[in-house]
Amino acid sequence: MENQENAIELQSNVVDTEESKEDKQSEPLEKQQNNEKAPIESESKTVAGAGAEKGQQYAYLDRNEFTSEIYKIEVKNMGYFGVGEFKKLLKNTLKLDMTKIKSPTRKEFAFVCFRTKADQQRALDTLNGYKWKGKILKAFEAKASADPLHKRRAEDEANNSGQPKRRKTAVEATCPLAALPYEDQLKTKTDEMSSLLKKYTQELRKVNPEAKPHLDKFQFEGVIPSTTINGYRNKNEFTVGKNNNGEIVVGFRLGSYSDGSVEVAEIQELPHLPDAAKWAAESFQRLVRQSKFLPFNPVGNVGHFRQLMVRYSNSAHELMLVAGVYSSNLSETEQHELKEELKTFYEQQVDPDSPYKCSSLYYQDVKHREAGQMVNPVEHLLGSTHITDTIQGLQFRISPLAFFQINTEGANVLYQKAIDLAAPTKDSTVLDICCGTGTIALSFAKHCKKVLGVEIVPDAIKDAEFNAEANGIKNCKFFTGNADDFIKSMVHEALYDQEVGKKGDLIAIVDPPRAGLHNRSIAAIRSASAITRLVYVSCNPHIAKRNFIELARPESKQYKGEPFYPKTALAVDMFPHTSHTELVILFEREARRDAKADADPEANESPNSISEADSKETESTGLYTHLP
Repeated sequence: MENQENAIELQSNVVDTEESKEDKQSEPLEKQQNNEKAPIESESKTVAGAGAEKGQQYAYLDRNEFTSEIYKIEVKNMGYFGVGEFKKLLKNTLKLDMTKIKSPTRKEFAFVCFRTKADQQRALDTLNGYKWKGKILKAFEAKASADPLHKRRAEDEANNSGQPKRRKTAVEATCPLAALPYEDQLKTKTDEMSSLLKKYTQELRKVNPEAKPHLDKFQFEGVIPSTTINGYRNKNEFTVGKNNNGEIVVGFRLGSYSDGSVEVAEIQELPHLPDAAKWAAESFQRLVRQSKFLPFNPVGNVGHFRQLMVRYSNSAHELMLVAGVYSSNLSETEQHELKEELKTFYEQQVDPDSPYKCSSLYYQDVKHREAGQMVNPVEHLLGSTHITDTIQGLQFRISPLAFFQINTEGANVLYQKAIDLAAPTKDSTVLDICCGTGTIALSFAKHCKKVLGVEIVPDAIKDAEFNAEANGIKNCKFFTGNADDFIKSMVHEALYDQEVGKKGDLIAIVDPPRAGLHNRSIAAIRSASAITRLVYVSCNPHIAKRNFIELARPESKQYKGEPFYPKTALAVDMFPHTSHTELVILFEREARRDAKADADPEANESPNSISEADSKETESTGLYTHLP
């Protein structure tokens, strides 16, 4: 979803690193831009000769946000294990009050962090010598991880060749394809998706040899172009900081904290941002420059103004601003003064002659989250509480923290393609898993009997219910909770309402966050034999490929139920000028073996099968590309 396509987001400086040299590797820019820190070596492996920087690598421990790094333990001799099952052992079985687990992939050890010395000591006493999965665990205190920014700077200093690094421009960092004609951008993305799907089908052939006849007919219909190429983003998250000249800027980070960069660049030249978002960033920049409160600096966690989220509805011409403020070093009186400053600034409309104005203003307390805290809270300051946008002819109310596709016109195309692939009828029930504010569910509603949606964010479900009522849609029902827990209940409800003696048609639609679905959700979908088709919408297909494989694995103890095999795939270019693409795949349930005997093996043969790909050439417009 939207986290992956925000080219450069605000970078957290929470230290979250492994301490094993074997796991030190360079992260791709995409991961750095999405706040995934590169692994860092332990203190004993710090680059020699780094001077004062070496001492600064642990200065962050003096700040109370990072006590969990002080009270950390290492657990060894674990054998092969899953992080999920280890977490259950710690929290459910042993009742240990841990804050996080850090475990390198395919290693037999893990780091566990705690908030207090007492919790750390209790864990050491409990885990050292504890028998788990036939292994005797060993536990001992572990050193804190080095601050990644200072560590990287120390490494750069030690390896300095005398040639300063060329800095990326804002366009290069956020819109790497902007220099290409749009036709060439589509060709690049078509080639990338074709390559990804080829690797997927090759892997699936190995995992499940019975998939071969289905994969021979699997088709990729290419990349659908965006109807709007420039200024399409309806949501942006800007960072408040300083540029290379020391000037206060509201814009995008040019690198990640772990890469040793905190420089912020202006965004006026970026082609994918609408003029309204650029105006919002420029007006907030003026506010920060004239305020007595300082821009936030992640080096030392000092300052106050940290970020600005901008949401814009082109259909309603509404502009929502959410000012993110680091409040740990502000008194209640100072926080009140800052809020009043924000209100006064935008009540006066900043630019009387500007075509844009702030129609909704929020204050967000952005600081180190407490244990169990999912989001930073927001407080309404001025104007309306929501903005409204239109998809598929329907009106949608959008709250500050709700998910909404960032390319509104692209979403019209995306949802219509999902409807076409799913092919619902008036007898179909659709399960919308990770439904957000109900955009997909409500778009499907007029094409089917009923839609049941589930979403873990309560405010999003409130928006979904409001949107259903506002659009006069009565055949949608929404649930607040984890999809893992609700899928079976939704299936049971769908079957309960099914007319006796009439064959039902149950379709699942999944549009998960960037990390994809949890394997428990995949297992729940697999075990619900009534689900015959599934449409998977992925904002990061490279990560979602794991889910694609899980859906089509042979039946097993973990994945009960016949496999889902891919039938048709297409991509929608929701993010012109960037490297990102939204991929949609239709999966169909494999028929039960006892029902296969009477099937005609040649009934579904396609003259354009994937196996003929060697004789076909990929077209940049992406119509019916076939994969080997």
